[in-house]
This record gives sequence, C-alpha cells and structure tokens, in this order.
Amino acid sequence: MQSPAIAGAASLATPSRKRFFIMVLLFITVVINYLDRSNLSIAAPALTSDLGIDPVHVGLVFSAFGWTYAAMQIPGGWLVDRVPPRILYSVALALWSVATIMLGFVGSFVALFVLRMAVGALEAPAYPINSRVVTTWFPERERATAIGFYTSGQFVGLAFLTPVLAWLQHEFGWHMVFVSTGVVGVVWALVWYAVYREPRDFKGANAAEIDLIQQGGGLVDMQSAAKTAKPGFSWTDLGIVLSKRKLWGIYLGQYCLNSTLWFFLTWFPTYLVKYRGMDFIKSGLLASLPFLAAFVGVLCSGFFSDWLIRRGYSVGLARKLPIIGGLLISTCIIGANYVDSTALVIACLAVAFFGNGLASITWSLVSTLAPARLLGLTGGVFNFIGNLSAITTPIAIGFLATGDSFAPAITYIALMALIGALSYILLVGKVQRIEL
Repeated sequence: MQSPAIAGAASLATPSRKRFFIMVLLFITVVINYLDRSNLSIAAPALTSDLGIDPVHVGLVFSAFGWTYAAMQIPGGWLVDRVPPRILYSVALALWSVATIMLGFVGSFVALFVLRMAVGALEAPAYPINSRVVTTWFPERERATAIGFYTSGQFVGLAFLTPVLAWLQHEFGWHMVFVSTGVVGVVWALVWYAVYREPRDFKGANAAEIDLIQQGGGLVDMQSAAKTAKPGFSWTDLGIVLSKRKLWGIYLGQYCLNSTLWFFLTWFPTYLVKYRGMDFIKSGLLASLPFLAAFVGVLCSGFFSDWLIRRGYSVGLARKLPIIGGLLISTCIIGANYVDSTALVIACLAVAFFGNGLASITWSLVSTLAPARLLGLTGGVFNFIGNLSAITTPIAIGFLATGDSFAPAITYIALMALIGALSYILLVGKVQRIEL
C-alpha cells in the first residue's frame, strides 16, 4: 500500500486537464459572438418593415458591422498585448452585449446603423484574445485541436441556434432576438471574469500541467512578460508585423478563406432563392447543410493536425496540410456552375464549405509564427486583413451577379480559395516563430 507522501507525489506527476475546461469557455464565447453577428439577419425582415427601411439602407446596415470590425482589429490586437484576457474579454463582451440589447429598442435607421457599428468595433478583440489564450494554455501539439474546437462554435451558432432565434421572433417579436442574445452575453461576461485565470493562477491546474504546457511550447508566462512591455503604441512594432513574408502569407490566406465564409453569410440564401428558384422555406432548410459540413470540417481539421504532430510530423506540415487541402477543396464550389440538380448544387456548396472548415485552423499559425511579444498585434493585423473580405466580397459578388447568371460570382469564390492555397504554399515557407 502506498504511503500518503508517495500517492501525493504521483498525483502531482499526472498533469491536470484544466486547459480543456478553458477550451470549453472559449467555445461558448465564440457561439455567443456569432449569434450576435447573425441575429440581425433573422430580425431584418420584420425589423425593416416596422421601421420602413428600404433595401439600399438595409444593405448599409448589414455592412456596418464589417467596417468597424475590420478597422478596430489593429487597435484591438494592441490592447490584447497589454490588457489581461480576464479583464479585456469581460469588458468587450459586456459592452457589445449591451449594444446588442439596445438594438431591440431602436426606432430609426441611424440608431440601427450606429449600434451595429458599435457591435462590430467591440467584437474586434475577440479572436486575437482567443489566440492569446490558446497560446498561453496549450502546448503546440494540442493547439490546433483547441482552435478547431472553439472555431466550430461559429458554425454551431449558425447551423443549430439560428432556428431558436427564428422561433423567438415568431413568438415574441424581433425585439426579443436582440434582447435575449444580449442578456446571454452580459451573463457570460460575468462568468468569464469570475472563472478565467492564467495557468499559474488557475485553481486546480497543477505544476505538472503547467510544465506540460510550457515544455510543449505554450507561453504560460506571457502575462508576466507583458507587464514589462512598453505601454505606448509603436509604429516600429506595426512595421515589423507588416514586413515579414511569412506573415503576409497567412494574412492573404485568411482574406481568401474568409471570402468563402462571407459568401455563405451574405449571398448564399439569395443565390438559392433567386438564381436556383428554390422557395424560401426549402432554401432555409437546405442552407443549414453547408454549415453542418463546415462544422464537421473544423472538428476534423484540429484533430487531424494535432494527430500529425503526435505522429512525429513537423509543425509546418501538420498545420499547413489541412489549411492548404481545405482551400483546394473549397475550389469545388465552381462545380455548382455546371449542375442543375438541387441536390448536386447543395452537394458542391457543402463540400466547398467543408473545405472552408477544414482550413479554419489558420489561427494556429498566428500562434506559431508571431513574435512572442507581438502576438496580439500580429493577430490584429491578421484579422484586419482577413475581415476586409466582409466588405469586399458582398460588393464584388453584387457586381458579378448580373442578370440571370450567378456563375461569375461562384467562379470568383473558387479563385479566391485557389489564391489562398497558393499563398500558404509559396509565401509562408518554414513554420517557426519569428524572433526579434
């Protein structure tokens, strides 16, 4: 029989698993994040009818989020390098949730437009914070799984919870769509502040787990290092993250990857109804299938990438293979131009969005390539350039989808996916952290 001292030493030698609890916290936060992005699309028909907003102004409202979300990525990333995730995420989440609640009480186009811009601006630090947390809490060999898991939350919100918002609107009116999602966000901001801590301060995370993270490449002491960083904004730092070829490879790749995503977030239902002649109810049911495919793709990506690392393959191969493969699979969307069957059209789109999900562990390369003290700024630039597609893709498709043909727009999305794959193949090169 083991003595208490020996048993205690054995328990300390076994790493705790608190990092997976952190992964669940990030997943829930991403679900809330994307519900607050998509709630307007659910409420828009009834809301715009009540407020008397014409289609031109509806388009402006839809674009409001993208303009401020992209514009605030670099300032948001700068904040991530200086403000602890426990505080910054809680404040940002609470503020964008309050703005969401206020959307339930708007009475004019101007109020609607300004509040959507506010939601976009306040959500800007979210994904750089996610990257910061994962880099702190996970060793390299588990990082893609963590990123894939929390990223899947965006498709959970879109594929599974959108019907819940539609039911809320039907039962209680469009006001409750915003109020309910906003209240959930405020509550979750309090939960995050109460629960989240850095690895060394997290109750139940033992020394063995911290050693496992640190020896595996996790930056467990990032917050301590951040305290010694200079507080002011540095144009030199911005110049550094804008001058590295490797980083431009992932910046361009993210722009191309997001182009496919924003097609599905904006023009996809219109494509099914107007250009494929499907009725609204049928198209609504079919529209969930590509999101489900993307959800599966995201989960497969993270597990497959980390499996390759555990099998002894290099970080570069393990991270880039699913990303490049997923982007190449996304080019299959062009097949929709050459089929007439509804089932085949949806199949082409589902395969393309599966590829988009498979490629979505791109943040794992931000974690791996970015200079350690500029992780947040690099993530901000990465997300800024990537989310320019939220502005350009809907506009480009609008110009290309002229008359009765949507084929040029579909070709454009396929071309973007191909360029994204080439950026990872030709620009990123060897995957290793940039040292300053």
